[in-house]
Amino acid sequence: MKAKLSYLFFIVLGCYMSDAQNQADTSVKSDTTTVVDDKYREDQFYVSVTYNLLGNKPDGVSQSGFSSGYHFGFIRDIPINKRRNLALGVGIGLSANSYNQTLQISKNDNDFQYVVLNDNEIAYSKNKFTTYLVEFPIEFRWRTSTAIEYDFWRIYTGVKFGYILFNSSKFNSAGNDIKLSNIDDFNAFQYGLTFSAGYSNISFHLYYGLNQIFNNATLEDGASIDMNSVRIGLMFYIL
Repeated sequence: MKAKLSYLFFIVLGCYMSDAQNQADTSVKSDTTTVVDDKYREDQFYVSVTYNLLGNKPDGVSQSGFSSGYHFGFIRDIPINKRRNLALGVGIGLSANSYNQTLQISKNDNDFQYVVLNDNEIAYSKNKFTTYLVEFPIEFRWRTSTAIEYDFWRIYTGVKFGYILFNSSKFNSAGNDIKLSNIDDFNAFQYGLTFSAGYSNISFHLYYGLNQIFNNATLEDGASIDMNSVRIGLMFYIL
């Protein structure tokens, strides 16, 4: 399933790239006149690096180290006014996110168990979980660009839907290593709000997850694990 979705992503990406190249030349010079393409679009690839946070953590759960996220994809620009400074954006992308934290995931028979680690009681070198997603951003876009101006201010807001293709967790200690993958308790469908603002090719980027990372997961005492994902970082747009 993961391979098929990856192939689909690159096929769609190739089609978008071909069309984007056709739109790339926004002006054509004749002997004495510059003809401006009034149908230009801001079709663009994006690459993003984020610092990943966990919201709504259970009591005792904390984050340690650097939890990173890497994201890339393509967004189709659909202008909605004559000036073409307002647009909708619809895209597809891939995302990898790690979360270093103190919630240990283990498995007993067919059940997954969640324990809050105490650094004073257990010595360990690593404890994290990772998710890999195919994502579908939808944005409302405002910018100051024109057909001949490539450096401009932008504010993009919207939603992003994601589907987890693969997940894993790792716990490393001196006498006990636990490695798990395809944990059923992960909520496969993820969605959240997005905000990007910046100038030229670089923007500040924020993602706030609206649903939980885990589905019906609980601690040993029965407390619900309602954590959501929050990503803060930089977005780089490439025509």
